[in-house]
Amino acid sequence: MTRLRFTKMQGLGNDFVVIDGVRQQVALTPAQLRHLADRRFGVGCDQVLLVEAAGRDDVDFRYRIFNADGLEVEQCGNGARCFVKFVRDQGLTTRRAIRVDTAAGVIVPVLRDDGDVAVDMGVPRFEPARIPFLADGDAVVQPLDVAGSTVLITAVSMGNPHAVQQVADVDAAPVTTQGPLIERHPRFPQRVNAGYMQVQDRANIRLRVWERGAGETLACGTGACAAVVTGVLRGMLDPVVSVAMRGGALTIAWPGPGAPVTMTGPATTVFEGEIDLHDEAIPPACATTDPRQPLQTHT
Repeated sequence: MTRLRFTKMQGLGNDFVVIDGVRQQVALTPAQLRHLADRRFGVGCDQVLLVEAAGRDDVDFRYRIFNADGLEVEQCGNGARCFVKFVRDQGLTTRRAIRVDTAAGVIVPVLRDDGDVAVDMGVPRFEPARIPFLADGDAVVQPLDVAGSTVLITAVSMGNPHAVQQVADVDAAPVTTQGPLIERHPRFPQRVNAGYMQVQDRANIRLRVWERGAGETLACGTGACAAVVTGVLRGMLDPVVSVAMRGGALTIAWPGPGAPVTMTGPATTVFEGEIDLHDEAIPPACATTDPRQPLQTHT
């Protein structure tokens, strides 16, 4: 049995269990990660974030992300903002600009005077092999066959893979039905985040995202970046865009190809606690339940 201290945080409703791996030894199994993320038997979250000591001289910390299904992924934009607030609140650093090593490379989130966090999310990648995406060419818009229908997507990596499509009405988009099919589409060997973007005007979009390994979330930071990059690349958006999601809005700035994307938004601490984890903590009868649990919305 493992007793674990944790902090529950959220960025626009995209929620996290954040763990201090600097001052406590942490080695969690996929089953334990799924238990933490489970909203009935555990704490409940979209992702588990692990803060570790820097393993190299040119960064301040290492940051690891695990989706609700227990699998490690490369990047999480909303999590990066929560990361900054966590290490500051926990007294792990006094710096406002923090160099963080991730599986997708080094990012540099900055705590602003107004309490929001701005994150340099790096340069987006469009080359199919670097997403990865199986494609015959490098066209910005690609057809994708999904359950007998063809949808038009733009594939982009923000350190993790995204497939963004434009829709007329994001509320009516087939996020929870089509999204899982796109997530596991054979043309995305490492699966993909499926984004549904509604362009309102050149400076404002609405967005929903079915996240790889987490299901639909109230907000997706890398998804917001991918959507704005897609819109700018296709000539539909200006370089600075407000992205409205169900949990709130982010400001995304991208000057154009070759430049990094900047994401700005809030991060909030919800509560702190401790939990006892067994290796198989979820009762066997529930072991086949999807840990992502469909998002419930009310109108």
